[in-house]
Amino acid sequence: MINRLTHLPAKMVLKLKQWIHRVFDGTHNHYSCYLPDRLGRFPFFILKLFYSGIKLDENQTAVIEQITKDAIIVYAAKFHNPFELMFFYSRYRQQGLPFPQLAFDYRVYIWQPLSRLVKILLAHIDFFLRNLALPDPYESGFISQELINGRCGYLSLVGRKAFYRRFVKFRTDPLQYLIDLQKTIERPIIIVPQLLFLTKKPPRTQHSLIDVLFGPEHKPGRIRRWVTLFRNPDKVFVETSKPIDLKQYLEPAEVQSKSTEYQALLLRRDLMVQLNRHRQSITGPIIKSREELKESILTRVRFQKFMDEYAEDRDIPMKVVSKKVDAYIEEIAARYNPSVLKIYSAIVGWIIRTIFDGAIINQDALNKVKRISLKGPLVLIPCHKSHIDYLILSYLMYHNNMPCPLIAAGRNLSFWPLGPLFRSGGAFFIRRRFKGAVLYSRVFSEYIYKLLEEGFNIEQFIEGGRSRTGKLLMPKLGLLSILLNAYKEGACKDMIVVPIYIGYDRVLEEKSYLDELEGGKKEPENLRQVIEARKFLKKRYGKIYIQFSDPISLNELLSKFEKPLGEMDSTEQSALCRNLGHRVIHAISRAAVVTPSGLVASAILNCSQNTFSSDHLMSAIETYLRYLATQNATLADTLVYDNFQAIQKVLNSYVQRKFIQPDSTSKKFQSSETTYTINVDKRSNLEYYKNNCVAFFIPASFTALAILEKETSRFSATGLHARYEFLQDFFKYEFAYDVDRTIEDYVQDNLNAFINDGILAFDPHAPDPYAATPAGLRKLNLFSRFLRTYFESYWIVLGFYMQNSYSTIRSRDHIKKLTEAGNEMFKRKEIEHKEAINKVSFQNAVTFFNSRGIKGSENIEKIDFYAEAIKRSINFFYQ
Repeated sequence: MINRLTHLPAKMVLKLKQWIHRVFDGTHNHYSCYLPDRLGRFPFFILKLFYSGIKLDENQTAVIEQITKDAIIVYAAKFHNPFELMFFYSRYRQQGLPFPQLAFDYRVYIWQPLSRLVKILLAHIDFFLRNLALPDPYESGFISQELINGRCGYLSLVGRKAFYRRFVKFRTDPLQYLIDLQKTIERPIIIVPQLLFLTKKPPRTQHSLIDVLFGPEHKPGRIRRWVTLFRNPDKVFVETSKPIDLKQYLEPAEVQSKSTEYQALLLRRDLMVQLNRHRQSITGPIIKSREELKESILTRVRFQKFMDEYAEDRDIPMKVVSKKVDAYIEEIAARYNPSVLKIYSAIVGWIIRTIFDGAIINQDALNKVKRISLKGPLVLIPCHKSHIDYLILSYLMYHNNMPCPLIAAGRNLSFWPLGPLFRSGGAFFIRRRFKGAVLYSRVFSEYIYKLLEEGFNIEQFIEGGRSRTGKLLMPKLGLLSILLNAYKEGACKDMIVVPIYIGYDRVLEEKSYLDELEGGKKEPENLRQVIEARKFLKKRYGKIYIQFSDPISLNELLSKFEKPLGEMDSTEQSALCRNLGHRVIHAISRAAVVTPSGLVASAILNCSQNTFSSDHLMSAIETYLRYLATQNATLADTLVYDNFQAIQKVLNSYVQRKFIQPDSTSKKFQSSETTYTINVDKRSNLEYYKNNCVAFFIPASFTALAILEKETSRFSATGLHARYEFLQDFFKYEFAYDVDRTIEDYVQDNLNAFINDGILAFDPHAPDPYAATPAGLRKLNLFSRFLRTYFESYWIVLGFYMQNSYSTIRSRDHIKKLTEAGNEMFKRKEIEHKEAINKVSFQNAVTFFNSRGIKGSENIEKIDFYAEAIKRSINFFYQ
């Protein structure tokens, strides 16, 4: 520019040169894509005020904070959007985080200080006059130098003119530019994908007039964006997706062999897939109408073929078959309505605040589940203790920016008026039995396939129903098998199974559960029960505990098997399904929270007598707590903070509820000298809470009983293996175990725990190195007695088989007769514990004995074998 002013006097030209040099600060690199360190107080105040309502969660910013300090950070968004750019610039700067200053392919003028605008204008005029072209921040090396100097970048993957700029005008591709830069430097370039949400609602296939005029909610126009920001700023939040280390990304040989242009295309595709999957993991998949859902199921080629064969085999007109299919879909399908979830959230939040003392959630584990959900749809499998379970998990997902799952619910819950409400909240209904319903079974399988194909998360209760005993039930594998088949047929690339523990200090349905266990008939769910549920609002039920176990990737699990799923026959696939089911149940039991109520109930019921002292109770609880510490069990927060006060509070509660009664002659209530007597009629209540934590103690119980049954004072670890294996097999329908651990692992683990607590002495030089200490014998009994009730239940069933032939036993009233026999044995004092009379253990015992060929008094040899084994163990409980 100065060179063209030669006609001016030399002195004037010199002064003009000096003035321009001062204006440019010694450089011509002034670009509108660069945002300075400071915008000025007023612009920064406006930005801060404008974006103040948007949520910035610590869990999201932690991802950025963990990036190594020497890395070059480039933030990436899907769409070209100055609104988002200025948010990340202002808020990240305000939070003390690395903030974007180099906005690739952006021209930011409005927020530039006036002095910078002047510099940008003059620099562009000067460059144009000298080169007859506008300056390029890529070609000048400005962007690469600023990135190396520690500035952060910001780029968009999709824009209105991005394709035209790259493929028509052949302008620089920001991703290709970064790849070229990474190849010339040692420092890693970290691309951090960013998402800004204005709503958690999933997109719909059918747009409203507002969507047409102002843009859909997931991609709003400028007016809708501003309206949302000013009216509902609390709806807007940010998610940080998994960063990509460009240096590591380029390392694989198959990537290195490609051209830089191809590498950029590959990187853009992977970033787009990651951002889309991350967005779907928050909002859920696109919501389709019922008509679209039906059409996609009915028009699937394989289902059409099945319908043709079904109609031909049964000589039924195709019209009739189609009508049945339509009716089945109506019976099954959810009518998911995200707009209803906000109302549900308010109601569930009120219930939690009204009748519970809050919820304890393992947030880190939940965040892990959230991250892994990017790989595929989640199959959420919580234990099932209460009807509240349905509400709690959806509520939790909703408030942690995750899509609420579609929930597999029993058809018994489809009654009016709750059925339609449940459907709108995501419930789909399933029959208890599919036997004989070939068409229904196939329609249901196709529906599950469609849900996984669309990307919906699914919640199922693998126990098949609510646990009436307090402990986990063995897995019912029907729905899990259908999910595996859908995965096998390609419904999704991976399927993530998430075992979840949901527990309570006290369950709402306690009374009805115990009535059913003792022979009462389960009353079907109906409107009257809903109306009567208001009585629960008058009581407090303690805390809710929610724990997420490590997710199980089906791809990773299958890599441990010799054959891929597609090559397995039906027998091998059934074995896989059982393996997965037991993994889930065991994972839930390991994630359980040990509550004060469960620990105190265990210590009370495992006393040798119905009367016990406070000192004796505390001694037993301390023994259990020491063992739980060796097992890394999760304790309720009240036990961690002050276990003495927590235990005293539970004792007081049990006294008030008449589970136990303090001795009237005791000098002071709740002193160390206080003695208590168990209310025999309330033992089942205590058994329920004992069973909440029983899974942690079962390996110790098996080991302790195996030790007590030894006829010598000293023993070896190998001498316990056979008995442990027998007990584990005997109670295979009661307790799950880790399928990846051996009997030897379990026995050695428990022997080490017993040595640490002084229960056993160890002499490494002796042939039989283990021996119980005098004090240890009492503690071994404390552990073994966790099995006492179960042995008595199985003794009742075996006694029934001794007295009845196979021909006289009718399966329908089998359990009723067992309950009557148990009550008679209790009256005759052939069993000592009333809680042993329960239908669930009876059914498990029947299943076990039938599997061993015991179906009546004819099987005398097998009956005698198990009778001797049961009596042998029971004798040790009363020593």
